[in-house]
Amino acid sequence: MGKALTKVIHKPDSQSTEEFIMFVNPAEYKKWKAGARTDRSCSTIPLIEVVDSFKVFHSTTGKQGHLGEASKQQLENIFGTSKDFDVAELLLKEGTVQSGDKLDDDHLSKNTSHGDYRMDVRGSGARTSGTAHYGGH
Repeated sequence: MGKALTKVIHKPDSQSTEEFIMFVNPAEYKKWKAGARTDRSCSTIPLIEVVDSFKVFHSTTGKQGHLGEASKQQLENIFGTSKDFDVAELLLKEGTVQSGDKLDDDHLSKNTSHGDYRMDVRGSGARTSGTAHYGGH
């Protein structure tokens, strides 16, 4: 069974298609964001209740692109840190909300940049034995 999640998207540059994304629990995020406007310490709601995961996803092609987990170097370059709590706080403060469809509970644990792990059975010439001949050896 899925749960409703909301994407919070941070674009380093308004003209860029590069995006950094976190998934949040919509009701808790709304409360957290309201607290961030009135209190410099951000909110009395713990960040762990706001985010679905501290994973930050990255896409270089915008909404239509594949999401991969952002590297520590990418986080350092954009947010000035790779510490998950600090990055989450910055992304949630500066990002914009995009409501999402219901996602499976294991949706965020897959690395979609590597495909969905289904076997491609198209074609008849697939090599499976590992005995391919490479350049004269």
